[in-house]
Amino acid sequence: MTKAKKLKICDWLLLVAVVVMLVSSIQLEATGSRAVLWVCLHIIVGCLFFANIIWHLYLHFGWKSWLKKFRKQKSFITRWLAVFGLLTLISAIVASAHWIGSWTHSSLGGVHGKIGFIFIAIAIGHTVKRIKFFKNKRNSIQNT
Repeated sequence: MTKAKKLKICDWLLLVAVVVMLVSSIQLEATGSRAVLWVCLHIIVGCLFFANIIWHLYLHFGWKSWLKKFRKQKSFITRWLAVFGLLTLISAIVASAHWIGSWTHSSLGGVHGKIGFIFIAIAIGHTVKRIKFFKNKRNSIQNT
């Protein structure tokens, strides 16, 4: 499988994942994160989402010197996406640890939700800026 085909698959999976994360986040916000099942599903989807982000970064930058290559990015949106992605991941770990210990929603989860929402908004901007990649018929999965 070519790198272009892997990137196309990865990006489509990220597109689906960001929608699922947004819906899950709104659902948790609306219910005050009271249902254990929905919180567990949100955590699982979030783990899959971030695993896919790592795959996306790997496909773009590889494993060697990826941080150095990433720093050379000139896109304002991409830089903020990285900052809020890292903040979202860190706050998710802290909020999950608290939730597993208490099985209750906390202000840590609330802060994580706000940071995560900003992350998703920036991710949507990142995607919109590159929407041609999804529309271009030459880049379709079948043709790569």
